Amino acid sequence: MRKVFITGTAGFVGYHLAALLLREGFAVHGYDGMTDYYDVSLKERRHAMLLQNEGFACTIGRLEDMERLSKAASGFAPDVIVHLAAQAGVRYSLENPRSYIDSNIVGTFNVMEVARELKVDHLLLASTSSVYGANDSLPFHEVDKADTPLTIYAATKKATEAMAHSYAHLWNLPTTLFRFFTVYGPWGRPDMALFSFVEAMREGRPIDVYNHGNMFRDFTYIDDLVRGIRLLIDAVPVRPAAPAEIEPGDSLSPVAPYRVVNIGNGTKVRLMDFIQAIETSLGIKAICNFMDMQAGDVPATWADNALLQRLTGFQPQTDVAAGVARFVDWYKDFREV
Repeated sequence: MRKVFITGTAGFVGYHLAALLLREGFAVHGYDGMTDYYDVSLKERRHAMLLQNEGFACTIGRLEDMERLSKAASGFAPDVIVHLAAQAGVRYSLENPRSYIDSNIVGTFNVMEVARELKVDHLLLASTSSVYGANDSLPFHEVDKADTPLTIYAATKKATEAMAHSYAHLWNLPTTLFRFFTVYGPWGRPDMALFSFVEAMREGRPIDVYNHGNMFRDFTYIDDLVRGIRLLIDAVPVRPAAPAEIEPGDSLSPVAPYRVVNIGNGTKVRLMDFIQAIETSLGIKAICNFMDMQAGDVPATWADNALLQRLTGFQPQTDVAAGVARFVDWYKDFREV
């Protein structure tokens, strides 16, 4: 039985990935700090569901606690580590930047040290489309420059990509970074747009719509995202013998077993069309509070998924209307509407 150690299993993405791997017969050990960035009871409910499967165990601890992290991982002896835990949220990074340094940089360094010590077969780490920053060439390709992050959140993620490359090179540690694009779906975070929009619309409150609605996002349904991660577990990068071996468009490093992969829906969706899908699913008209662009935000994101498809044969394709409807169904059950 293959064993996967996942950080952030009480979180949105970590919960769904752990559930998928458990269904496929993997043994999973989760590690989560249960921080109070949002309602801890939601995290506890996710973990409680995972603990109903005998293939799942977990340790509660912070990424910064190297001793606890190392003990949990070495006791489990994983084949693969998937590092998802992080201080999330672009906007919160404007208010509390230090928490991003502590969790995303120090915490990720600790995870890489553990992976090196345990000599795992594959280390996979979550990054974000936010690293593309001021890059306005769409769709975003993994080989595009990503040197202009616009928030501390994006900067910490870009830093972890660089740190991971050095570890892959120095220790021949097979490493894959995946960049998420606006993930949504059941059991999502309350601070994310879909959850907060649905909550506000049901309560008759206005929703804040930035840049007066002139924004585009590559909305990626959670099931598609974790399927992509699952398939990338088996797409282990190998250090090329020569740069000429790297195919055009592949982000594989010429000097390390290291690769960056986009995981998005591959579709640019206008924010107002996303809101319209929520209105249709709820049967409620949104009251829009149109606002200027927020600091650190970007007008559009859009993933080129060609590399993901080449490596895994998989192409995310959940339509926004269908994905929003599934979230609304879950939300009504969650809130016992």
